[in-house]
Amino acid sequence: MGYDIDRFVGYVNEGLLCSICRDVLEDPLQAPCEHAFCTACIHGWLVHHSNCPEDRQMIDVSLLRPLYRYMKNDLNRLQLHCKNREYGCEMVCSLESIDRHERECEYSQIPCSNAGCTVQIERRNLDGHLAVCEYRSRECPNGCGYTILSAEDTQHNCVAELRTELELLRSEMICRVEEAKHEMESRLDSQRRHMVQKESILQNEIEELKSQMSRMMSDVRSLMAAERQHRQELEQAELEKREL
Repeated sequence: MGYDIDRFVGYVNEGLLCSICRDVLEDPLQAPCEHAFCTACIHGWLVHHSNCPEDRQMIDVSLLRPLYRYMKNDLNRLQLHCKNREYGCEMVCSLESIDRHERECEYSQIPCSNAGCTVQIERRNLDGHLAVCEYRSRECPNGCGYTILSAEDTQHNCVAELRTELELLRSEMICRVEEAKHEMESRLDSQRRHMVQKESILQNEIEELKSQMSRMMSDVRSLMAAERQHRQELEQAELEKREL
């Protein structure tokens, strides 16, 4: 939708009006037939139609282009009242700068920043409202350090709040201790499994060494027996040599 034409000061050229809503162009686009539209208006129109609403020529979203520069300049120079005129704002500025002004306008209706408060109030009166808002928060005046809402003043009990806070801290501490305990148990189990695995590997290596040693002892005994046999054969040969 465009800008309400009643907000503008002086004459507004017909060419600067949206061909659909007939208000002053907002975020304008232009068709090949040179008819101009608000972006929101023409996009909504093309959902159900495929032609220009003025001359019925066929158009497509891809054919829409920004407004000619000279028309854009004429549009930006138009003077209009702030949308908060009904609340007392008397500002009149160019269309080019109206958005910036309205974002900062002291007469704009804005929501209270306190959680839970649904009041809409003029920006210029916000500080005064925050000072008395029933949803404003502050620290307990009795020194317990608890943050309370003004609406809870009569129900606030320092001892009860501190007891609740203590219970929460105790519960949190118990949870953390349990988490640390589970983590340590998990680490110990992991280390225990690693040690058992390592022990099994070492035991296998010891058994293999024992097996190798047994084979070596057997080989040594065989060599010693062969050496005795060889010595006996030499002695026998020596005897036979002497007899000859």
